[in-house]
Amino acid sequence: MKSNPPFLSRVRLFSIACIAATLLLLGKLYFVQIVDGNDYAEKGKRQYAHANEELWNRGAIFFSAKNGELVSGATLKTGLYLVIRPDEITDPEKVWNSLSTFISLEKDEFLLKASRRGRGGEERLARKLSPETGARIEELKLPGVYLYKERWRFYPGGRLSAHLLGFVGFDANTLTGQYGLERYYNDTLSRDAGGLRQNFFAEIFSGVKNIVQSKRGAKGDIITSIEPTVESFLENTLAELQDAFTAARVGGIIMDPENGRVYGMALAPSFDPNNYGKETDQSRFGNPLVESVYEMGSIIKPLTIAAGLDAGIVTATSTYYDAGFLTLNNKTISNFDGKGRGRISIQEALNQSLNTGAATVALQLGKDRFKEYFKNLGFGEETGIDLPGEAAGLVGNLESGRDIELATASYGQGIALTPIQTVRALAALGNGGYLVLPHVATGIRYRTGISRSVESGSDKKQILKSETSTEISRMLIEVVDKALLHGAYKMDRYSIAAKTGTALIANPAGGGYYNDRFLHSFFGYFPAYDPRFIVFLYAVEPQGVEFAATSLTAPFMSIAKFLINYYEIPPDR
Repeated sequence: MKSNPPFLSRVRLFSIACIAATLLLLGKLYFVQIVDGNDYAEKGKRQYAHANEELWNRGAIFFSAKNGELVSGATLKTGLYLVIRPDEITDPEKVWNSLSTFISLEKDEFLLKASRRGRGGEERLARKLSPETGARIEELKLPGVYLYKERWRFYPGGRLSAHLLGFVGFDANTLTGQYGLERYYNDTLSRDAGGLRQNFFAEIFSGVKNIVQSKRGAKGDIITSIEPTVESFLENTLAELQDAFTAARVGGIIMDPENGRVYGMALAPSFDPNNYGKETDQSRFGNPLVESVYEMGSIIKPLTIAAGLDAGIVTATSTYYDAGFLTLNNKTISNFDGKGRGRISIQEALNQSLNTGAATVALQLGKDRFKEYFKNLGFGEETGIDLPGEAAGLVGNLESGRDIELATASYGQGIALTPIQTVRALAALGNGGYLVLPHVATGIRYRTGISRSVESGSDKKQILKSETSTEISRMLIEVVDKALLHGAYKMDRYSIAAKTGTALIANPAGGGYYNDRFLHSFFGYFPAYDPRFIVFLYAVEPQGVEFAATSLTAPFMSIAKFLINYYEIPPDR
């Protein structure tokens, strides 16, 4: 007997429907247990639930310890908030006496709120109460007194990495990321309003969508490259530096020059993101390491000399006559001490940080090639670091065509760069000549339970020959071994390539430069021929010290020795 074709079609259709329903139910189960499991568990155990409110939610930010362990940088903390319903309170004095035993309450303010009867509403008295305090208040069984659960942003490290993390604050009536990673990755960290009441099918398919969305759009937790012990050491060093020289601001960056991974980035003075509302100087919230530009001074000289080496117009042993000054376009530039050294090599000009040496190399390059090298180094453009508010720098003098602007740019005056832009360019000196992408986030852990790296090995562009990188590194090693404070900080077992910078600070009001305000800067990388780290430090208007060699060498070497020991870097000589 032959089967009935319509019957088979109905069976197949029914089977397909059953399979589809099963898949949907499995998807729902996955999201209930895995994606939103914590939310449902939290909702299930809520003792102090408010019928009209969803508990606020947000993704976490993690640091990465040396051993790979994730350390909480920004998370959620749960507590209770206290309200009263005036219509239910018959003895306000008694209620105040009872509550004031456990929490700080102004009596007059409490009585005023308790007197607002006939409105049928609630008056909030206190926030962020601990569960222990809540339990004690609950035992009193006070009429008209209610406790509700709440969650808020919490930064376990306090001030640790404050400028990188930022904080969460109100924009109008919405809690949103303000500054730092909280702002840059706000779309990823934020959670949709409505929480567990999402449409069933939308919930399932949003999970698939999240996997394929961009790193800023998908919902998840941010994993960063910030190493908490390294960050803490950097911050302590900067705090000591600021105290020692009463600088207006000091900052530092520790980065892997091979891939742009940032291990530490800090500023002093800092702030506590848990108590940002108490900060009177809101300018502290910004991150000048990416948002502000400075004329960096002599740390730019190695880049100028590297360009000359790369173009084949000079070598370390090439010589020029140093009269102590140069007159160009009817303007005169001079060495830091105004003195000439006579016939001198490019290596010695770098050792002694002579402006005439850098200017001579730039003039031999010519304005077009010099500009091309500096533009290829990324000057005048954003680095693309994953932090908000990045500035592109001010390099208009590279376009002037005049020799005087060419000369001043060669030693870091007349062009203004962000610290992160400067670090990226300087890293190319040690990493084989590559421009890398500085970044803080290394991965995103999605709500679906899937993690994805956001680092890309393709974010590298070769701008200098590898042999140029080797030679300028050798020259900078000689600077440390022989010239920097007369070789006092030479390390016998480790090669360190480094350079100081002392720059005049521009006067925006009257034009020109202040004669008593300076920017000190210092960079170095090590081990020099295969560097694990590049460290950059700067101090704005340090007091009682003339040159960066005196103010920044000791802090840099302290950081270098710490990193060598902490990461157990083997000696290279």
